[in-house]
Amino acid sequence: MRLRGIIYSSIILCFLQVCLSSCGEDDLKNAPKLSDTVSLNTDRTLKVDIIYSDSAKVKAQGFAPILDKVTPLNGSAGYQEMPKGVKINFYSDSLTIKGSITSDYAIMRDLEKTATFRRNVVVVNESMTFNTEELIWDQNKKMFFSPKGIVTRPDGTVLNAVKFTATEDFSTITYENASGEIYVPENFGQ
Repeated sequence: MRLRGIIYSSIILCFLQVCLSSCGEDDLKNAPKLSDTVSLNTDRTLKVDIIYSDSAKVKAQGFAPILDKVTPLNGSAGYQEMPKGVKINFYSDSLTIKGSITSDYAIMRDLEKTATFRRNVVVVNESMTFNTEELIWDQNKKMFFSPKGIVTRPDGTVLNAVKFTATEDFSTITYENASGEIYVPENFGQ
């Protein structure tokens, strides 16, 4: 009986050795080295309320539930990410809201001086509402850019705009290849 147990134990041990030795190459040899990855330092701020002023005049106010300031430890340029979205109100000289931008996500890149708004982006001012999935603000050019979106005017005009561009205050907008429904008053041409 005891001999039979020793034989079974020997067979099981041999089987385990065969199984373990047939596992192939070591997967750790194929894994990237830790020194090749980028380490990040992240500072998180909750319930952010930022006021932007120029010459002691309030120009804009931004709200974000979460603001992550990310600084790569390898010395590359940092960025600020708003993973839960952002709302920015723009103010006139009399401190009334003259427009806004909202989005479900935003990222500001320090080196490029750009802000990219993504997912459910809505721009509102007195002359239009612009809906898109991506809007980029270039601080150096003082311009907004979007590959495409929908422009809705107060008179009911709805346009599908391609290559949308706007000045920083949205006073001048341009787009290409627009199509849509345009409102024409009944007494047009009389």
